[in-house]
Amino acid sequence: MKKLNLGCGTDIKEGWINLDIADLEGVDVVHDINSLPLPFPDNEFDYILAQDILEHLEYAPLLKDLHRVLKKDSTIEIRVPHFTSRYNFNDPTHKKLFSSKTMDFFVEGASYGRDYYFDFHFSESTFTRIHFEKGIYLWNYLIEPLINISKQTRTFYEATFLSRIFPAGMMTVKLKK
Repeated sequence: MKKLNLGCGTDIKEGWINLDIADLEGVDVVHDINSLPLPFPDNEFDYILAQDILEHLEYAPLLKDLHRVLKKDSTIEIRVPHFTSRYNFNDPTHKKLFSSKTMDFFVEGASYGRDYYFDFHFSESTFTRIHFEKGIYLWNYLIEPLINISKQTRTFYEATFLSRIFPAGMMTVKLKK
């Protein structure tokens, strides 16, 4: 199984192709992901991890190229800050905000009915989870499982006062090609 760790930084994963713009120890491929296409052939990877990267750039062109290098029936796992997260505002390099439905625009036949925006599509979204900071925020141990019961509970959370009272941290989405 061939796996890509995109924008890995110092999170080097054994047995993966670790790609980053910085020539750090353990980085296998040094490449600026703003410079497309990525240096890989079509249908190269069984799994792609894009952790803490999409919020830093215009991500639609990158998703299109990741779709190109991902094998059919394979998965891309994306982790980004949720739009309510304080992490969006702590880091001046963050350019984009994400809701639990943002990636649906890249899924064929998604609920928005706007898959015509892009000339590529993932076949389905297989996983979405909004994560909440824990530690001293004891109420988040209860909030997180309740918010993630279903797509409808995530939508209700995002559309109401709940998202302002209980801001989230990160969000994970998995898309299948």
